[in-house]
Amino acid sequence: MPRNVVEVKDLKKYYGETKAVDGIEFDLREGEVLAILGPNGAGKTTTVEMLEGLRKPDHGTIEYFEERLPPSSDRVKEEIGVQLQSSSFFEYLSVKETLDLFRGLYSKSIPSKDLIREVSLQDKEKTYTKNLSGGQLQRLAVAVALVNDPRVVFLDEPTTGLDPQARRMLWETISALKNGGKTIILTTHYMEEAERLADRIMIMDQGKIIARGTLLELIDSIDVENIVTFSVQGDTPIPEGFLEVEGLQHTENREYSVTTRDVERTLGRLFEISKEFDMLLDDVTIRKPNLEDVFITLTGKKLRD
Repeated sequence: MPRNVVEVKDLKKYYGETKAVDGIEFDLREGEVLAILGPNGAGKTTTVEMLEGLRKPDHGTIEYFEERLPPSSDRVKEEIGVQLQSSSFFEYLSVKETLDLFRGLYSKSIPSKDLIREVSLQDKEKTYTKNLSGGQLQRLAVAVALVNDPRVVFLDEPTTGLDPQARRMLWETISALKNGGKTIILTTHYMEEAERLADRIMIMDQGKIIARGTLLELIDSIDVENIVTFSVQGDTPIPEGFLEVEGLQHTENREYSVTTRDVERTLGRLFEISKEFDMLLDDVTIRKPNLEDVFITLTGKKLRD
């Protein structure tokens, strides 16, 4: 059984009357990737910043390495690495010079050339940071988070704003870190990212943890065997009777989904109602549930709403 690297108990953070984080509890196990999902304002970043020691909790405890060490302790600072949501570097320092600068802040560090190889920036070693692409800057930010060879790495929405190719390159880097035994907390807006990289997933909404577990555990928790998705043609208002179909979710525009354990019965009901209201259904598909279905079922909205 892996040891707990971090234990969080009854953690709370307030901003005036707003409960940004409202009494959450969880643990982080050695060698795992824990993905934290949630819409904007769910409390993800505030939670991570408290774990990093950048914000002080109003209540509760955060303990590292089964030694009751708080995030503010020197030992913890030496053992964690942080990639912030947005990072700024000196424009006229090269990639290697930037890493050399950060290496000087720690009592132990990984050679810059090894870090550059770790994040696949060998051909940019002497390039000024101002000339790097968005994806290359993010990989540099990850390299900076690894400078001190940390036990725990925090990645706060590392692929936001990247094109699909750059995003997948960074996924490969994160997978390599995981395979190398690093313990990682990853906040993300991308369902596929969490599905691909995480051992466990924690879903937050309005400052609370509303679900946690492996991908399969979360999918099983919504007790749904199939998802029927479809769109409604035309621009006339959707009749009230149609919206009362059991399990119906409005996803976007005129697109809908229905969670069901009886596909044949559900399809029959949909086509029966569409005929009754003279509606034309299009793009009808049947699939197994995924992480986005879990999220929509639990929160009633898409992750990027």
